[in-house]
Formats: sequence, structure tokens, C-alpha cells
Amino acid sequence: MVMKIKVTVNNILYEREIEPNMTLLRFLRNELGFTGVKEGCGAGECGACTVIMNGRTVNSCITLAAEADGSEIETIEGEVKDGKLSGLQECLNKHHAVQCGFCTPGMVMILKEFLLENPSPTEEEVYAAIEGNFCRCTGYKQIVEAVMDYTAGKIGDELKYE
Repeated sequence: MVMKIKVTVNNILYEREIEPNMTLLRFLRNELGFTGVKEGCGAGECGACTVIMNGRTVNSCITLAAEADGSEIETIEGEVKDGKLSGLQECLNKHHAVQCGFCTPGMVMILKEFLLENPSPTEEEVYAAIEGNFCRCTGYKQIVEAVMDYTAGKIGDELKYE
């Protein structure tokens, strides 16, 4: 049995037939080619697969694609505009907060949602915001420092998300 879904991903409408048990992660990666969405744990624990669906972050590895029918989804691929990284991505890069890069797409999506809600966070609030996204390389210090510089306007041409 297949079902038809329509989703808007990074402002482009897609319509596909899928199996009802397909995860949003598999749909985005395998059906639509958004390979920036990573599978880490497959159980919603590590945050590597985080995307924004209808303005809220979700773990795409435990969300069914069928649940996304009619939704607007943002992935890491949507953060690059005219070939340029977003200001937040620039900050992460300049702070060497991107080492192997596996956690980075999910981390950026979580931080994007968080900073829209709290544009002037404390370091403790940033640590709390990213606690569900596991990074095995940086120890989080560089990530938090990058966010603090980003919110202070110290790095990046594009300082706030629209």
C-alpha cells in the first residue's frame, strides 16, 4: 500500500508516493536527496537528523513522512543563500565548532529555532538548548562561544534570521 504526500521543503513543493511506514529522514534523504539530514542513532536521541517542520524542530528519524503531509520543512540545505553560509554557520566555522561535521546540520536547525525564540541567550541557555544534540568532537565549548559571538553581532554578515 502506498500513499501520496505533499510537502514543502526549503520553499519547494514536492509530491511523492511513499510507503506509510517511511520515516521523514528516509523520505528527505532517499526520495528528495537532502543528504544534509543525517542518521545518527535512529531513535531520536542524538539530534543529527533534526529538521524544522512547521516552525518547530523534530527528529526526522522518528517522525513518519506521512505525518509531514502538508507541512513546511526546513533542512540544512535551505540555510545556504546564493552560495553563502548563514551568519550562524559562519560563526560555527570561524570558532572551529565544526570538526567532523556530522552533528552540524541538526545543531544548526536546533539553534535556528532556539535563537528565533531567544535572540539574546546566556551561555547556560545555549548549553540547555543543544543538550539533545550530541557532538563527539568539540565538547560544545566552541559551539556555545560561536552562538554567543553570533548573537552579539561579532561574526557574520547576516546576524539575525528573518
